Amino acid sequence: MTTSATPPVAPKVPTERSHHGDTFVDDYEWLREKENPDVVAHLKAENAYMEEVTADQEKLRQEIFDEIKNRTEETDLSVPARKKGWWYYSRTEEGKQYAIHCRTAAQDTGDLDADWTPPVVEPGVPVPGEQILIDGNAEAEGKPFFSLGGLAVTEDGNLLAYSQDNAGDERFTLRIKDLRTGELLPDEVTNVFYSLAFSPDGTRVFYTVVDDSWRPYQIKAHTLGTPVQDDVVIYQEDDVAMWTGFDLSADRQQLLIGISNSEYSEYRVLDFEDPAGEVRTLIPRSERILYEAEPVTIAGERHYLITHNKDALNSMLSLVAETEFAHPLAEQHWNTVVAHDDDVRVNGAAVTKTHVIVSVRKDTTERVQVLPLEGLGTEVQGDPVEPAFDEELYTANLANAEYDSPIIRLSYTSYLTPPRVYDYVLATGELELRKETPVKGGYNPAEYVAERAWATAADGTRIPLSVLRRAEVQQDGTNPALVYAYGSYEISMDPGFSVARLSLLDRGVIFVVAHIRGGGEMGRAWYDQGKKLNKKNTFTDFVDATDYLASSGWVDPSRIAAMGGSAGGLLMGAVANLAPEKYRAIVAQVPFVDALTTILDPELPLSALEWEEWGNPITDPEVYRYMKEYSPYENIRAVDYPRIAAVTSFNDTRVLYVEPAKWVAKLREVTTGSEPIVLKIEMDGGHGGASGRYEAWKDRAWDYAFVLDALGATELLPGTAGN
Repeated sequence: MTTSATPPVAPKVPTERSHHGDTFVDDYEWLREKENPDVVAHLKAENAYMEEVTADQEKLRQEIFDEIKNRTEETDLSVPARKKGWWYYSRTEEGKQYAIHCRTAAQDTGDLDADWTPPVVEPGVPVPGEQILIDGNAEAEGKPFFSLGGLAVTEDGNLLAYSQDNAGDERFTLRIKDLRTGELLPDEVTNVFYSLAFSPDGTRVFYTVVDDSWRPYQIKAHTLGTPVQDDVVIYQEDDVAMWTGFDLSADRQQLLIGISNSEYSEYRVLDFEDPAGEVRTLIPRSERILYEAEPVTIAGERHYLITHNKDALNSMLSLVAETEFAHPLAEQHWNTVVAHDDDVRVNGAAVTKTHVIVSVRKDTTERVQVLPLEGLGTEVQGDPVEPAFDEELYTANLANAEYDSPIIRLSYTSYLTPPRVYDYVLATGELELRKETPVKGGYNPAEYVAERAWATAADGTRIPLSVLRRAEVQQDGTNPALVYAYGSYEISMDPGFSVARLSLLDRGVIFVVAHIRGGGEMGRAWYDQGKKLNKKNTFTDFVDATDYLASSGWVDPSRIAAMGGSAGGLLMGAVANLAPEKYRAIVAQVPFVDALTTILDPELPLSALEWEEWGNPITDPEVYRYMKEYSPYENIRAVDYPRIAAVTSFNDTRVLYVEPAKWVAKLREVTTGSEPIVLKIEMDGGHGGASGRYEAWKDRAWDYAFVLDALGATELLPGTAGN
């Protein structure tokens, strides 16, 4: 890495921010002026400096990119999934950035097994009767950015609704395509958010709209063939701290509108057969229950499966007759389906016409349980059946459950097993492997090890770690390590396979996922212990995990790097201030490093939605004080900071580019060290970076090369091909 290059210096323009008797002087807030030519010029200078400083990593970046590319089956297909009379799938082609979404006709012979066995599709082999729904490569041609927001097909299979974003700001344009003719209908709706669904009769399409702060707040319906200005608002949420979304019930009889934050929620339902179109509330938010609802008809009577935390910290599953919601909550009768368990987190439920599929987390692992509808919520209810897998650290999810289907589709992966697709036969419990994502070049999982380890926090809490390495790496205290974590919003860093990660392991890096508090790996209490006025636990857990590694005998304490993104980028900024001497390098991806400034301004994107996660520093002086003690930007100090890369995108609407831009400017001003601090900004990307799979591989190669160069681990271990 070149250290003689001269970094750009952002001019200081002092701005005062005063709250609760405290005044903070911010010299770099002016960088928020996105339309200011001086800001754009500064960001371009940052990119030029980054390119100069890291120029000697270009060869390594290319090697890692080639390794990812050479291990990836570039021409590949997903396993077709049946909906009504069609099998839907997507495929990729070598040399093309984006997926192609397709379908082929299904058969109805009366033989359930045959009718629900997906057609065999092979890479590079034309699929008989294939119909292309949307080709992302054609849609992206000539555009600086391309991302699909949603896809929906009418029940009769004739019309396709899709939305696309060409800026990276997650505002999509909705179009309708007639699949019988291939022609686009004149209907076009701009500025829609994720989620699309047709009404069962195919005459309307439902979509979500965000407000000026990028908060989803309206559910609207567009009637095909009518002016967009006539679109009807089905529901509008005016509470700036609530997030709104929708789905169709599994049996397609109702529109389900979910309004929530991280602590409580409310569901409203619209019956499609109701001529009055009345939207009804199930459990009002005033009850302060966090719940999800899925309707199901049992013995001709409408019920709701409620996943809820009423007297159940880790949530439980109850069955409630629709008529019960007419009574006050205290008088309602709820039947238990899955009881509360201190060791099991109940995440949600889905239904088919014969079974309930429950998602649970136990021993940090997400898994699926299946129950028959018959006898549900009564003393004759059957025991849940859990498909069995033979690895300790894995992730099993429900991928698809069509209401009329005799099978459900499961996805499975682990740190060592590439993604698999299984069909689970509801009547027999038989598990049928449909596909394992191929890894080219002779990947052998036996050459790698994934183990569980436990670090101990300063307060005695045991922190689970997932530790990955090459099998031949020895416990001799010389190995480099990269520690990765997230630790917010009850999001779990679940086991999953990564082709790109092999490039780290093959260079002798021990890769560690720290399952720190603030995530959801150990249940709801794990999350509660890492949010609001407990947030510092997230950061100290990461440092304690680092200390454990440094003393484990596996790792050289002077060769440890850290990486995290978004809220995990906040984590990176916090640990850089807490323990800069423990890390050789830090990569902060789209980092939320100016958290206090952002959350103090409810006009900024998504700020008000954050109050349930961090607290509200606007109204609560204790929250303000606590956040100011850990917010990375305010706590930069005169120490030797390690090598740091902040990676961001100009059009990111979730973590604005200004946060890492300010952070980097202040770090360079204050650091007493000589290590370079760089800002890499994608000028055409969003929160996920540039669009297209090859660009994503280049982004990952850049991050990994930055780390490997700092750790002195640029060469492949003897005997590893790297492919």
